[in-house]
Amino acid sequence: MRRIAPVLALPISVLLAACTPRMGGSADTASAARSQTAIPAGAAEVQARLAASPRHGEWAMVSAGPGDSVRAWVVYPERRDRAPVVVVVHEIFGLTGWIRGVADQLAADGFIAIAPDLLSGKGVPVGPDGDPVRDSATAAIRTLDAATVQRRLDATARYAMALPAALPRYGIVGFCWGGGVSFAHAVHAPGLGASVVYYGVSPSTQSLASVRAPVLGLYGENDARVDATIAPADSAMRALGRTYQHQVFPGAGHGFLRQQDGQNGANLQAARAAWPRTVQWFHRHLRG
Repeated sequence: MRRIAPVLALPISVLLAACTPRMGGSADTASAARSQTAIPAGAAEVQARLAASPRHGEWAMVSAGPGDSVRAWVVYPERRDRAPVVVVVHEIFGLTGWIRGVADQLAADGFIAIAPDLLSGKGVPVGPDGDPVRDSATAAIRTLDAATVQRRLDATARYAMALPAALPRYGIVGFCWGGGVSFAHAVHAPGLGASVVYYGVSPSTQSLASVRAPVLGLYGENDARVDATIAPADSAMRALGRTYQHQVFPGAGHGFLRQQDGQNGANLQAARAAWPRTVQWFHRHLRG
């Protein structure tokens, strides 16, 4: 894949500010039908869902340049032909079991899903549940350099597309902090096929001219900090002739796909509506 230089991405501090928790074809039709009954598990159910998954998942070490490597979780779909790749960008909480559950659901929907641990090498401790300790993970996120993050995502995509079972096309989806990173990756990567942004901030309007991939944004109504960045991005993308579709789900809050039991049912309703759009978007634009 070719890369743009210089890297155009939001500073990590800007992405963090928006993510700090507040305690059409037959393929489209088939994927939408699957997603009516299967969306990613919420945080409370994900471990049981992972334990029951029939799909093959494995850890991989991805070379990301001299002296750098990234640990990643890879999940394969059950299909006879090669599959497009979707890179899954974690939240500020790091590579958790919930993110692995999202990857597993993407594999169920027909994609090779790869979730890189962008905190690799930071020495973040792991709790009894196997997830990174939250305070340590969020502190470590603050130390990440935006250019390094994008370089690691480039390497992750290259690794996955080189797998024997993969097609040479990829998309990206991210959540919270990772949602902003996934939009920034559309700014950065000319070879990207599609981006999906879950409640992540939009890049600066001045950087959007380099976007080539179609971008889908999915947001909760009760998330004013993030939602304030939608309209400027929409105006800029329209003026540039770029594709940016977005939907704000009534009553839903930040992190609705993870916290499906929140906001008096609005988060679950948003999750059930957002996931089919996500799968359709990737099938349409990655031709998978």
